[in-house]
Amino acid sequence: MSGRFEPKVPVQLDPPKDDPISLGDLAKADGTNGEKSYVAIKGKVYDVSGNKMYQPGGSYHVFAGKDASRALGMTSVKPEDVRPDWHDLPDKEKGVLEDWITFFSKRYNVVGVVEGATNQ
Repeated sequence: MSGRFEPKVPVQLDPPKDDPISLGDLAKADGTNGEKSYVAIKGKVYDVSGNKMYQPGGSYHVFAGKDASRALGMTSVKPEDVRPDWHDLPDKEKGVLEDWITFFSKRYNVVGVVEGATNQ
């Protein structure tokens, strides 16, 4: 079971950072105009810039520049679900969210935390 989230190609990750990232700076990191692409989950900010799926036109671009905790737990790509609150999700969806955190943490560098995040 532990190997189910392992990347197919090994990834060398930097040590996680805990630099504060404002909501404004997170919003700018949506992959447009050559900008970085960040996705936050439970307040941690991951740099997904190298994955085309998070770039404009990609299937997961809806998550770029936002805290996508709720949508990931719900396995949803609906824009209205892309928001940081997740505490009221059913236990099954909370488990899915934890799986996504494991998945991201094995593939993407943590570049900071959302300033003032209350959803950790």
